[in-house]
Amino acid sequence: MNYILSSLINSWVGLTGYKKNLEDVPWLAGPFGENGHIGKEFYKEFAEKKELGCIERQPNGLVVDFTSVLGDDDSNKDRLQERVKHFYENTSDYKLDVWSEWYHPVKYFAHVLIRTVSSGIDQLNIPLSPLETSRGMSNEVIGLIDKEENQVMACWLRKTVLTQKVVYAGFYSIVKISDKPFIRVVFPLPKGSATVLLRVEVQEDGSVKLISDGKKPGGAGYYRVKVMSNDKIRYKFIPLKELIHVYTDENNVLRTDHVFWYWGMKFLQLHYKMEVVSSK
Repeated sequence: MNYILSSLINSWVGLTGYKKNLEDVPWLAGPFGENGHIGKEFYKEFAEKKELGCIERQPNGLVVDFTSVLGDDDSNKDRLQERVKHFYENTSDYKLDVWSEWYHPVKYFAHVLIRTVSSGIDQLNIPLSPLETSRGMSNEVIGLIDKEENQVMACWLRKTVLTQKVVYAGFYSIVKISDKPFIRVVFPLPKGSATVLLRVEVQEDGSVKLISDGKKPGGAGYYRVKVMSNDKIRYKFIPLKELIHVYTDENNVLRTDHVFWYWGMKFLQLHYKMEVVSSK
C-alpha cells in the first residue's frame, strides 16, 4: 500500500507538473530522496554526496542570522523579539512540547496517508492525536557546512519520544527570489521532495509570522517536486497554505501556533511550547 500510494503521487506530479531545468528554479534544488526510505540518517548520506560537513555540536540554529530573512520593507523589523531571534539561531537549545488537532473531513485521508506512506518512508509522521506526543518531541539540529565552514543549510530532525518515529526531517536555508528573502524548508521524499517557501513578517508586538500564501509559483507556497533526471524536475504548486506564528505568551513562555489550510479549509493545527534547556 505504501509503494502504491507513493508511486501514484509521483506519477501524478510527473505527468501533470511544470517541467523545469533545475538551473532555472534553483530554490527547488534538493535535497531529494532516492529510494523508499528517508529516516533519521538521511542527512549523513546527503552531506557525504554533496561533500558537506556535519556539525552536531550544540547549540545549532536553523539559520545563522535570522534578521537576514527580514525584508527591507518590513516596517516592524526593528521590533523583532530577541527571544524569537534566539530560537531560530539556537534551536537545539530548546525542549519542544507539541499538541495536534486534525479537522474533518481531511483527517480521514490524513490517517490513511500517514499510516501508510509516511510511516513506510519514515518521514512526515505528523501526530494524529495529542497523545502521540504526550512525552514530548526530540529536537536535533545538524548544521551542514561547506569547505569554508559556511552553513549551507540545517537539518531539523524531530522524532516523537514515545514512538521514535521521524515527524520531520526538514532541511532549512534562506533563499532569495527576485531579491526577496524566504525561509526554505525541504522535506526529502522518494524521488523528490516537498518544498515550502515561507515569507517572514515581524508583527507590531515583535512576534513573527512565517507565511506560505503565494497564489502562483515563484514565491511563498508549497511545491511537490519529482526528479526526472539529474538536471530536470517536474513540480506541482499545491494550494496548501501555512501560517507559523512564533510569540511569547502572557507568562513570557515562547510558543508557536502552526496552522494549515487546503483550498481555504483549515485541516490541521499544531501548537508548540519551547523552553530553553541549556545555554552554551
